[in-house]
Amino acid sequence: MDPLLIEVPERIDTARLILRCPRRGDGAVVNAVVIASHAELDPWLPWATTLPTLEESEVHCRRQQGRFILREDLVMLIFERDASGAEGQLLGGCGLHRIDWALRRFEIGYWRRTGCEGRGIVTEAVTALARMAFDDLAARRVEIRMDDNNERSWKVAERAGFTLEALLRFDSLTPSGEPRSTRVYARVRGAEEPPAAG
Repeated sequence: MDPLLIEVPERIDTARLILRCPRRGDGAVVNAVVIASHAELDPWLPWATTLPTLEESEVHCRRQQGRFILREDLVMLIFERDASGAEGQLLGGCGLHRIDWALRRFEIGYWRRTGCEGRGIVTEAVTALARMAFDDLAARRVEIRMDDNNERSWKVAERAGFTLEALLRFDSLTPSGEPRSTRVYARVRGAEEPPAAG
């Protein structure tokens, strides 16, 4: 099947969160949160090494919406869900990346707004995104990769029920150009996930 024909939810609601695809007009709020969180994001994420302009953030959101529609990259913003079920403040982002539609393999990435640590927000978002990948997209494998030194990130993977499969020693560079080792976590159909029905 052509990936363009695959139905992918553009919004996921959890008990406390709303995950949704970026859209036109999100640039201003994304820009403010990325700039405010820059010091925490910079050591781990290549896209966070420089402060974006407002225009760059808006272009990025529109580009991500286009890539979502084309099923090339499934980025979602994480919003707090208020009592009425509406979007509150932006808490971060997550997504399904490096997609292999033939195999049905996805890699989850995530980032969090500074000041929101310790609330289980990212774990809740990752759990919901993995659930959507397995239940709606028939995933066979969902991975999470991170710098071995990013303990907060690998604790998220472990709390979300992912299994450590490998430590790839000095396999890539940090955003500052230093060698780093990468932890690879996964949930796999038939192991952490039940076999497909039928």
